[in-house]
Amino acid sequence: MRAGVLAVALSLLGVAGAARGETLSDALVRAYQGNPQLNAERARLRATDENVSQALAGYRPQLSLGLSAGLQGVRNLLPQGGGTQSANLQPWSTGATITQNLYNGNKTANQVRQAEAQVQGGREQLRGVEQSVLLDAVTAYMSVLANQSLVEAQRTNVQFLRETLQTTHKRYDAGDVTPTDVAQAEARLNRGIADLNNAEVNLAVSQATYTQVIGVPPSRLTPAEPVDRLLPRQRDQALGVGRIENPAITAATFDVDAAQKAVNIAEAALYPTLGVQGSVSRSSQTDSTLGTSRTDQASIVGNLNVPVYDGGTASSQVRQSKETLGQIRIILDRVRTQTETAVVAAWATNEGSRIALNAATSEVKAAEIALSGVQKEAQAGQRTTLDVLNTLQDLTAARSRLIVAQRDRVVASYTLLSAIGRLDHVRLALNTPDYDAGVHYQQVRDAWTGVRTPDGR
Repeated sequence: MRAGVLAVALSLLGVAGAARGETLSDALVRAYQGNPQLNAERARLRATDENVSQALAGYRPQLSLGLSAGLQGVRNLLPQGGGTQSANLQPWSTGATITQNLYNGNKTANQVRQAEAQVQGGREQLRGVEQSVLLDAVTAYMSVLANQSLVEAQRTNVQFLRETLQTTHKRYDAGDVTPTDVAQAEARLNRGIADLNNAEVNLAVSQATYTQVIGVPPSRLTPAEPVDRLLPRQRDQALGVGRIENPAITAATFDVDAAQKAVNIAEAALYPTLGVQGSVSRSSQTDSTLGTSRTDQASIVGNLNVPVYDGGTASSQVRQSKETLGQIRIILDRVRTQTETAVVAAWATNEGSRIALNAATSEVKAAEIALSGVQKEAQAGQRTTLDVLNTLQDLTAARSRLIVAQRDRVVASYTLLSAIGRLDHVRLALNTPDYDAGVHYQQVRDAWTGVRTPDGR
């Protein structure tokens, strides 16, 4: 009998049919490749990669070229009545200057380390967005699947109610039941039609959500299984994994590193700076005394600047960055607490979904037996039409709870996997090319020139 109940449940979830439908893995691959939220986060990370290249520019020499040209009229009055001297000049000058920083209080080194921490934090944020998108995709997939099954269950219920109303009319014509029985059957049929309409509305909404998350409308979806194989066996193990692998925690840790480097960068303003500058230039007809027609110059100069007092700006910036560091450390502690709470809640929900599914399965089994018995008793005149209708309503509600419990069971397992930080395309073994964030980072990290992005834009 239990096998019969399971067969009914599986048929409600759309197992019937020989043609292969879209699987949950197929939907997750589509979401991983084309979800706009995930692609936007990847673009944001690529922009963050450029911070490292910009910081490394502080180690490199700065070269500038200059050119000026024009027309100039000169009229000089010579001393002691010597008359005047006039000329129309075409002055021009060109030059090149190269500047190299030698020491700036380790500001450049700390800027590079800060940028690298921001990139690492950005990668963890990307991993978090990936987990969020994949979990949304699982939820959308299971919602469509469940709502499709609920629509079918309500259609079955309406069909049964129509048959019950027809039977009640025949028994009324035969004088076996009263007008009250007919009215009760009609009322339940109309309630069933309203429930069917509500289920169809919910299905349309879930299909729209599916299209938004996955990128394409849902086709014929096949049942999905929980990911128990990827979950820890004990709650304490789940907590331990979550503390280490949850991307919210690891991203907040890198935020602390970046904030620490911000303190060092602010402190660099209190240190002396040392640099060297070389220049070459040539100028022609720029001497208004008309004594020189062309000048060539070359120089190399060392610059040492020692800050003495800037009105307190640098000191204030150091104090400000230290307070920001303290704030981010507090945020890290809060994120750890929130993650532990999320893991515990997800663990409890996942365990609860097992119990709910078993209970719903047993409820459907009992409700089917009860309906069969009440129908036979009604035919023998031992039960009323209302008893049959009430028992049918109980069975329909039980089947609906079973469908929802099966959906919740799958979603709860993926939610727990996300809470511990392991809901990603690698562990799920999705059949899709991997988006490696390190590829773009290596392409732009040491780029000295060029305004085109690595993909040609």
